[in-house]
Amino acid sequence: MNTKIFSTGLLSAGFLMLTAMYGCGSSESKAPAKKEKEAAIATFDLKKEKLSTQLNLPGELIAFQQVDLYAKVSSFVKTLNADIGSEVKKGQLLMTLEAPEMTSQLAATQSRIKAQEAIYTASKANYNRLYETSKTPGTISTNDLDQALAKKNSDLAQLEAAKAAYKEVGSVQDYLTIRAPFSGVISARNVNLGAYVGPTGKGSDLPLFTLQDQKNLRLAVSIPEVYTGYLKAGDEISFTVKSLPNQTFKAKAKRLSGALDLRLRSERVEMDVPNASKVLLPGMVAELNIPLPANASTFAIAKKALLDTSEGLFVLKVTDNKAVKVAVKKGRETDDKVEIFGDLTEGDKLVAEPTEEMHEGMVIKP
Repeated sequence: MNTKIFSTGLLSAGFLMLTAMYGCGSSESKAPAKKEKEAAIATFDLKKEKLSTQLNLPGELIAFQQVDLYAKVSSFVKTLNADIGSEVKKGQLLMTLEAPEMTSQLAATQSRIKAQEAIYTASKANYNRLYETSKTPGTISTNDLDQALAKKNSDLAQLEAAKAAYKEVGSVQDYLTIRAPFSGVISARNVNLGAYVGPTGKGSDLPLFTLQDQKNLRLAVSIPEVYTGYLKAGDEISFTVKSLPNQTFKAKAKRLSGALDLRLRSERVEMDVPNASKVLLPGMVAELNIPLPANASTFAIAKKALLDTSEGLFVLKVTDNKAVKVAVKKGRETDDKVEIFGDLTEGDKLVAEPTEEMHEGMVIKP
């Protein structure tokens, strides 16, 4: 009897202990979860730096001098003294043309001169006789003498006009010889013997010859507006061409246009490139490497600190632990940094890696 009571007491005590343990476990599970610690936002202090960069742009090599030669009068090609690739000197004869009607015009003007000379000689002789006779009072009237003088002057004017017409036809005939205006290389020939040629639109639309000075070239490049203040006359640049990728060439900025192209918003800059060996050819595309030295200290930040949105470029400045969006403009760039301009002062605290979820007025704990 005592044994049964003892065992029953043990079971009741065990049940109470299990109930107590279960109650403790359930009360712990119902306790509120502890809040996770908020992640800190990385910031940095804005400082000024001297940013030296390089600008890579495509440029074009063109001949220092180039001219398209056309026929000035309607004619036919009589002789050809040059072809593509011919090196010619200034004043060298390149082509002769013929125009049969011009020979007839020249002969007609010569005959007109001779006829006018005869008429003038007769009127002059007549005036001289009347003048000598008029020295005897009452022999020749003043009116007759005046008419003879007028006839003489008129015939002289006709003679001068005939001589001018002859000179005009002679000068036009000089156009039948095509000569090189400067020393260079013939890079194009568009006619053959016997071809009919003339001024543009009358004989042929293409030039007779294209002459280029290839011993000296121009390297032309368009500098974007944001970089125009860094390149000056005399600055040296380097460039390469596709046909000689392992060779680097040097040139100096020679001519700056001083104005922006309204279409490209860029400044045209030309450099002189000596090419005595003719390794470079006009028309080649060059890859320019233009150094952009640091003229003054400016604000430069890591590219991750720049917020690029559809509304523009911004940085997030921390003021009184709140985010403030500041609009900026981008300047020069390097591999990891970018130059910015905006309403900023040295020492401003900026967010290191802003995102579009960070809005204006957001509380930021650096």
